[in-house]
Amino acid sequence: MPKLPAIKGRELVKFLESIGFSVVRMKGSHVRLRSEDGRVITVPVHGSKDIPKGLLRKIIREDFEISLQ
Repeated sequence: MPKLPAIKGRELVKFLESIGFSVVRMKGSHVRLRSEDGRVITVPVHGSKDIPKGLLRKIIREDFEISLQ
């Protein structure tokens, strides 16, 4: 299994928007996105910090509902 890339919160938000998610709200440093089919993802945007690998894995597996294999 390949390693997960280091990605910033803003980059993840842009990627999710490009595949059909739209920003529902922002509260503090967290952005909530929703897809047309009802899936909701919350992404932390903490300046120039990368999203921790464990959180990125959780977003992909549980929120984005795809497998990492």
